[in-house]
Amino acid sequence: MRLIFLGPPGAGKGTQSQRLVTRFDIPQLSTGDMLRAAVASGSEIGRKAKAVMDAGGLVSDEIVVGIVADRIEEADARRGFILDGFPRTVGQADALERMLKEKGLTLDAVIELKVDEDALIGRIEKRAAETLARGEAVRKDDNPDVFRKRLQEYKAVTAQLTPYYRERGLLSEVDGMAGIDEVTRQINDILAHAEA
Repeated sequence: MRLIFLGPPGAGKGTQSQRLVTRFDIPQLSTGDMLRAAVASGSEIGRKAKAVMDAGGLVSDEIVVGIVADRIEEADARRGFILDGFPRTVGQADALERMLKEKGLTLDAVIELKVDEDALIGRIEKRAAETLARGEAVRKDDNPDVFRKRLQEYKAVTAQLTPYYRERGLLSEVDGMAGIDEVTRQINDILAHAEA
C-alpha cells in the first residue's frame, strides 16, 4: 500500500498514518526524518543535502526525491509506505511520479482530510488556552498565529495537489472533522477499494 495524505496542519494526518502503519506494517516516511537520516548516513545524496543545508540553502526537489527514492528501497518499505510532508508542490508530485514509474511503482491512493479551517483554529486556540491555564508553555505549533501562517502556506502551495491528484483519478476525500474512529473507517473503505 503506497499512500499520500493531504490536508492542512492539524487535520489528523499523523494520527491516521500511525493507525495505517500498524494495520499494514508499512513505514510512515517523513521528509524531515529521511533528510536527517540521509545526512547522518553519509550517503552520496546525504552529502549533497548536507552541503546545501550547511550553506543555509533549501534542499532541492531533486535531492529530496533522491532521498525518498533511496528510502523506499529499504526492506521495511517494500510492502508500501505512507508519505508524510511530501510532496508539497506540483513540481515535487511530478518528480515523485517519474521516480516511482522508473521503479515500476504507482501510488495506490491519495487521501485528503477535508476540514473546517475555522474549527481547526478554534481547536488550537482552546488547546493553547488550556495549556496556559495549566501554567505550561504553549508549543510553537499550538500558537494560533503560527498555525494561521502554516494554514496560509498550505493553501498557497500544497492545496494545488488536490486538483493534480484528482485529475489522475487517485484522490479520495475524507471528512476530517468526523471522530477519529469514523475517519479511520472512511479511510479503510477507500483502501479496500484500492486493494481490490
